[in-house]
Amino acid sequence: MTAQLPDRWRDLGEFIREQRSTARLSLRRLSELAGISNPYLSQIERGLRRPSAEILQQIARALRISAETLYVRAGILDEDHERPDLAHQILSDAGLREEQKQALVRIYLSFLHENGVSRSGDDVAEAVPGTISADGNVPG
Repeated sequence: MTAQLPDRWRDLGEFIREQRSTARLSLRRLSELAGISNPYLSQIERGLRRPSAEILQQIARALRISAETLYVRAGILDEDHERPDLAHQILSDAGLREEQKQALVRIYLSFLHENGVSRSGDDVAEAVPGTISADGNVPG
């Protein structure tokens, strides 16, 4: 298992780098958005550091992807615990422009609200201005 750990961190770092590239963010800009130092993020991307769950959450929020995705890749969560979340998938889709992503997420969350579906979408609501939170309110 010890031999697998360096590979896991390298794979996690490569995934973060791919997501950063897809989001068209520089290393410096992602470090600013995530609130972590540029050298530390660089070490994570190269698989030299094992980030904590809190750091992974900050990176996920900055990349607008599900923190659970990073937790699974880091081995913090088992893959079967990951719940697919359409809003996060939309936000991480490289084929859409930012305004298109935000429009789709707003529509999706409004349909859920209209149908009375209770869902924890507050982190998405924070990331996308004008979206409806889980309690049916529009933040802001």
